[in-house]
Amino acid sequence: MKINKSLLILIFSFLLPSSVLAEDLFIKSYGHSNFLIEGDGKSIILNPYKSVGCASNLKKAKFSGADFILASSRLADEGYNPSNLLMFVDPGSYKYNEILFQGVPIAHDRFGGRRFGMATVWTWTQSNLKIVHMTGAAGEINFKDKILLSKPDILFISIGGGDKSYNSKEAIEIIKELQPKIIIPAHYLPSNKLPDNCQFTSSDLFLKNMKGFKIKNFRNSLKINSNKISDKTIYLVN
Repeated sequence: MKINKSLLILIFSFLLPSSVLAEDLFIKSYGHSNFLIEGDGKSIILNPYKSVGCASNLKKAKFSGADFILASSRLADEGYNPSNLLMFVDPGSYKYNEILFQGVPIAHDRFGGRRFGMATVWTWTQSNLKIVHMTGAAGEINFKDKILLSKPDILFISIGGGDKSYNSKEAIEIIKELQPKIIIPAHYLPSNKLPDNCQFTSSDLFLKNMKGFKIKNFRNSLKINSNKISDKTIYLVN
């Protein structure tokens, strides 16, 4: 009896667990805290910026075919949306084309949000990887939010300080609480790309105190697969 190969592939695809079939997650950095995340047939933009403030020397990225934006706030350097693309910025639970994501409010400053309001921290699963995006936060995490955000496969977090984001010491404390496998830092120097009046510091102090983590540099983009995930790794844009 002749066996149809296509039929066998289809049968095995139903029998195999989703973790075995996980496809790659592609991450591209556009500077500041702006990333493009692609996987599971979805394309998500994180924190698109207008060229103002610490992003004033950066060129605005153009996104075509993206499904939606996950923004920390409506501030121009992280919630810029001139094309009126679908953007989620308010805390809450949402579902878009079978992808579930949840936003929780965390202070955007060190004064309980009294200066810059609240930022929205996002968590969702894409390409079989739990992702937490908190590059707009500077406040503490309460116990309830810690349960929701803990043990992500990938954590996007600010490390360079300033008025609206974690500095290296604060970021390390958050990392100890959440215990991510992979860390992708944002908001830091080097930079011939950042204006002189920007308050960000370099990544040196952060990296020096992240004992036990491997450091891997990438220029603009990287690919991660849940079956080949490298535990305790910092991916640093350079």
